[in-house]
Amino acid sequence: MISLFGKEYSRRALAAHTGQLSQFAGVRLMTLGDGVERGVRMLEFRTGSGLRFTVLVDRAMDIADCEHNGRAVGWHSPSGFRHPGLHDYEGESGLGWFRSFSGLMVTCGLDHILFMDEDDASQYHYSARKTVSSSLHGRIGTIPARLTGYGESWDGDECTLWAEGVVQQSTVFGEDLHLIRRIEAKVGSNEIHLHDRVVNHGFYRTPHMYCYHINVGHPILGEGSRYVAPIRDVVWAAHADDYRKQGVGYRTLSEPKLNFHEQVWQHDMQPDNADRVCVALVNDKLGFGIEIVTRKSQFPAMYEWQNLQAGHYALGIEPSTNHVFGKPFARERDELIWLEHGDERNYETQLRILPDAAAVTECTARIATVATQPEADYPVPSGSFPPIKRT
Repeated sequence: MISLFGKEYSRRALAAHTGQLSQFAGVRLMTLGDGVERGVRMLEFRTGSGLRFTVLVDRAMDIADCEHNGRAVGWHSPSGFRHPGLHDYEGESGLGWFRSFSGLMVTCGLDHILFMDEDDASQYHYSARKTVSSSLHGRIGTIPARLTGYGESWDGDECTLWAEGVVQQSTVFGEDLHLIRRIEAKVGSNEIHLHDRVVNHGFYRTPHMYCYHINVGHPILGEGSRYVAPIRDVVWAAHADDYRKQGVGYRTLSEPKLNFHEQVWQHDMQPDNADRVCVALVNDKLGFGIEIVTRKSQFPAMYEWQNLQAGHYALGIEPSTNHVFGKPFARERDELIWLEHGDERNYETQLRILPDAAAVTECTARIATVATQPEADYPVPSGSFPPIKRT
């Protein structure tokens, strides 16, 4: 049954109330037509519960807008949802990535994440390619997808909105990695389900690193908003040498600030009995929040990114395959993923809107049963990076 407008509907009953499901919910393809976004294909999802989000087909099928009952969830940066044809990946000494950085979710990878790196390329057996130069967070986020399908799928009296596409990060004498992404949302629900497969389509042994940059904005992010997570250890903080200078700890967020320098933590999370790691940002004053659900075996590391600068105001929840020091650290510890031809990695993630105080209370109480996070806003980082075991 579909829950809409405070009632339960069968497929037949819902059909009797409209000529098309699109009156209440649906997914449709459109193209943006102005400014730096001109020409970008976009899929708009509406579940009928008040959840609306958009998927940028021409930017790795990442999630751009997100709102619930008109209240914003996803972050919009000053750079906007730029057309990939305007992107200069190698620009600004590897920091050009920021000029296309916006939206609720930005995918990082597929062979590199985190800061810039010059990596050995001997696995590609090409004498002119001694190294692979990687800019911030990798190439995948500005590569257009080949859209393989989208629409509505009925299973009895349940309807799922879906879209699927393939994003190819490929070159001659280098990596040939494919991201096969499927996004689903049930009609009447407040959840987005993300199903990703990363496959080595080529015949070179190729490194793989992966991260989601999930960016939550105002009004969920606001003065007094709380970062809620099953933290068993605060592993690292980028600013630990001057911890209290900006007056913002890991747990309680502030209002926008002038001249704020980004703060980043890595936390070691305790999964529940089903391997799930649930992390939320909640605004108790509004009774509004978002919960991100990942798998510990798929994303063993988790970062918290605070960008509280006025005009850039965002909180990032970042599940990652690797520790925060990136590829050199992963190589040193033998934790880098290597994919042979046909090898693949799978990632299952849910983004849940917490639309009211009851949902916020249920979520935060459930997370607390898994692990009690540090009460102090400035816990001392342990510096102990847990070994990452690959299966």
